[in-house]
Amino acid sequence: MAMTKTAVYPGTFDPITLGHLDLVERAARVFDRVMVAVASNKNKNPFFSLQERVALAMATLKKMSNVEVVEFDGLLVDFMHANGATIIVRGVRMVSDFDYEFQLAGMNRQLSPEIESLFLMPAQNYSCISSSFVREIALMGGDIASFVPDVVVSAFQNKLRK
Repeated sequence: MAMTKTAVYPGTFDPITLGHLDLVERAARVFDRVMVAVASNKNKNPFFSLQERVALAMATLKKMSNVEVVEFDGLLVDFMHANGATIIVRGVRMVSDFDYEFQLAGMNRQLSPEIESLFLMPAQNYSCISSSFVREIALMGGDIASFVPDVVVSAFQNKLRK
């Protein structure tokens, strides 16, 4: 019996961007199952609620049969154990990202040595996109259509009208 490899791509996804989508597509080609784990992350002050972020990710990723979107709270390694996952997928856009991600991978390895971190680079045209830049541009009335899926553009427009 072949073992199913499950990878978890964790993040706040506030909002999910085309860079995130690119990484999920790459991971879905490599792993049998990819869980996009949307963190509640009480340390941040997200623009979109946890439920909105999960819904946007689901709408964006619904056509990918081996990808599921779930919310989580707490330690990532505990979430991974509960879901039979052994691989953490993280995006690295530039060297500055790698420094932080390297430290995070080391901490996760200390907490749970059997879990591996895999760093993926997005396509070059997505390397400058970050959720925080997208939020800032949207809040200042700028056009974010080239950075996020259409459903996210609509969600920003609807939320900013209120």
